[in-house]
Amino acid sequence: MEGTVLAERVATPDLQALWQRGTEFLGSRYAIMGGAMSWVSERHLVSAISNAGGFGVIACGSMSPALLEAEIAATQALTDKPFGVNLITMHPDLDALIAVCLRARVGHIVLAGGVPPGSAVRAVKDGGAKLVCFAPALVLAKRLVRSGADALVIEGSEAGGHIGPVSLMVLAQEILPVIREVPVFVAGGLCRGDAIVGLLEMGAAGAQLGTMFAATEESIAHPNFKQAFFRANARDAMPSVQLDERFPVIPVRGLNNAGTRRFLQHQAETVRRFQAGEFNKEEAQLSIEHFWAGALRRAVIDGDVEEGSVMAGQSVGQVRAQKSVAAVMAQLLDEAEAMLASRGSARNPA
Repeated sequence: MEGTVLAERVATPDLQALWQRGTEFLGSRYAIMGGAMSWVSERHLVSAISNAGGFGVIACGSMSPALLEAEIAATQALTDKPFGVNLITMHPDLDALIAVCLRARVGHIVLAGGVPPGSAVRAVKDGGAKLVCFAPALVLAKRLVRSGADALVIEGSEAGGHIGPVSLMVLAQEILPVIREVPVFVAGGLCRGDAIVGLLEMGAAGAQLGTMFAATEESIAHPNFKQAFFRANARDAMPSVQLDERFPVIPVRGLNNAGTRRFLQHQAETVRRFQAGEFNKEEAQLSIEHFWAGALRRAVIDGDVEEGSVMAGQSVGQVRAQKSVAAVMAQLLDEAEAMLASRGSARNPA
């Protein structure tokens, strides 16, 4: 009932005007996207976000084409509202995954994890879907627009999971005043509607949130995973640390735990073995990269929040209790509309 009531709620004219470009692009009531989180952004959470007026996004991750096809069908059985699919550009079956999305009439395909190959861009565009890409810098944003991206997401380093090096506020100041050809959605550390208003006024078309939705009632994440969020502060969500520049570590933001501490020890031991001639460079790099294999699933699904990877953005400090997706959406709208109303009152005092 709660979700039904919210889905019928119309944003105030001021808020509608601010994010109209985003809602028209997404086809949703509100320009609020759900972040694509592996093991979390599946049928239940994605459909709940879309049913609550937002725009859910399935995280394909390492799914096979057959698994993705089943996940899309299951999501369509739970919602008749628009949703998208996030595909990783490095997936070996990328072309087949795009074909699955197009056959299922998914209207928006997000290509993440690197610059999408031209063949993938053409397949999405020729198939009639809208293409969304991530832009970590202005020069890449311009390149993606030229290559055919229909919308961009700029995600700051405050976000959870795999991150870039630059904060959202810096990216927003660099990109929003310049990129006007396509809608630009902002992400990273967002957890309040009034903050979203400020970014909309800077030129954003909408916002993407992940951490806030990962701990909702509809999220299938293990209770231990959610409880870890409720206990955490912003400073507990830290990027992975690289000990030796010869062995790069892809930065991932998550909650500090026994696993993150053991990863540092593992890197140090691997470097020692490399220097002692026990490993060649390739073997040492693989040893470091394989440390976290399966760690996200262990945390999200199995509930091992000590040794698993508890990916979370810095907004985790604002997540204090489990709420429904509809309640989170209502909170964001309340905060955004209250901010706009207060400004209206200041301009027109009684």
